[in-house]
Amino acid sequence: MSKTMSIRMDRENFEFLSELTREQRSDLSKAVRDMVTRGRILLAVERYKKGEASLGRAAELAGVPVGKMMTILTEYGVESRVEQEDYLQGLQGLSKVW
Repeated sequence: MSKTMSIRMDRENFEFLSELTREQRSDLSKAVRDMVTRGRILLAVERYKKGEASLGRAAELAGVPVGKMMTILTEYGVESRVEQEDYLQGLQGLSKVW
C-alpha cells in the first residue's frame, strides 16, 4: 500500500531532482522514490562495512533479500565478514530443513 507524503527540501536538491526527471523523462515522485531506495542501499552498505549491522540487518535496511545484499556488497567492494564457522553452521541448519 502506498502512502502519500509532503516534504520540504532546499532549492538545490529540488533543482537536482527536477533536472534528473527531465533527463530520464520521468516524474518527480519516481525520482524521489529512486533516491530513497538508493539511500537505503548506501546506508545498509555503510553500516555493514562499519560492523554496525549484520548481513541480515543490512538486507532489511536495504529492503532486499540476503542473497541480493551479498551481491550488492560485492559490487561495492565490501568484503564479507561471514566466518567459515558461520557458513558451516548455516549449511548444517539448511541440511536439517532439507
